[in-house]
Amino acid sequence: MTGARRAVLGGGSGALGSALARALTDDGYDVRVIGRNGPDARWDDPDGILRLVDGAELVIGLAGKSVNTRYTDANRDEILRSRVDTTRALNEAIARAVHPPLVWMNASTATLYRYALDRPQTEQDTDFDTGFSPDVGRNWEAELFRGDLPGTRRIALRTTIVLGEGPVGDVLFRLARFGVGGPQHDGWWFPHRRYRGIGPHPTEPRQSGVRSRGRQRFSWIHIDDFVGAVRFLLAHPEIDGAVNLAAPGAVENRELMAALRRTVGMPLGLPAWRFMLEPAMWVLRTEPELVLKSRWIAPGVLTEAGYTFAHPELEEALRDIRARRGDRGQSKDARIAGSSVG
Repeated sequence: MTGARRAVLGGGSGALGSALARALTDDGYDVRVIGRNGPDARWDDPDGILRLVDGAELVIGLAGKSVNTRYTDANRDEILRSRVDTTRALNEAIARAVHPPLVWMNASTATLYRYALDRPQTEQDTDFDTGFSPDVGRNWEAELFRGDLPGTRRIALRTTIVLGEGPVGDVLFRLARFGVGGPQHDGWWFPHRRYRGIGPHPTEPRQSGVRSRGRQRFSWIHIDDFVGAVRFLLAHPEIDGAVNLAAPGAVENRELMAALRRTVGMPLGLPAWRFMLEPAMWVLRTEPELVLKSRWIAPGVLTEAGYTFAHPELEEALRDIRARRGDRGQSKDARIAGSSVG
């Protein structure tokens, strides 16, 4: 594709990167990928990264270890390092470029926002949460916006759960399919330090054991709208800074689980309390905060700019993904659940 506009994906091997690569190729871009093993440049090769970034029109940073894991000390360190170091590498390459990219979009996380049961959080809200996940988000965005890059528009993609392919929601579909997909109830649990802060200025988590009674909010976005939002932001040069990637149809946990049950055709769904979830999540090697934290996020910037969501309602989004993949078995049900960069 000689002479094509170049788009660089930093970490393009996952579900989101693959979807973006296909879309950008369809849009006429020559898509290049930076990864641990390439194929076009490696993260440990700053000169190779510079060669890709210099002259590119668009850079999108997506790299980071999955948060669908136990927050052991080693995993906590890798979750932070994999995000901060790769974002720093992109920042330094763009700063060195003779012809820097016009746009740099970088993944971020909507878990920055406070635990909310009262109202949705938009980009105007700065009462961020504290503890491990929000600290990761703060350090991640600090690297994105560090320094002066006058030729490059920078956007932090504060992403919620992406419904499409990926690991974060696997457990939810399994619960629904096996008849234990009722609401998840937070409550007391033995003290632990897995959610303590991290980074140069760690913060202490302020929420613990909130009795939300299955009313904690679940914010999400369909993978088509993730790609659509990236295209929209690319076409709107007036937008920069933080942008929430979340559908307008945030639901309560009890509504989420009911929609999952209907999607997989399971009429029964037994509820689960924290004292049941903690050992279950230990077995599954993930964290209960993925289903117990109330993430109520609104797409303020996208809505005000006129973006039209292809999939604004949760149940329709779930059914669309299931229908297009033709999923019928347990293993396939698990794969459609969702992924997250945060």
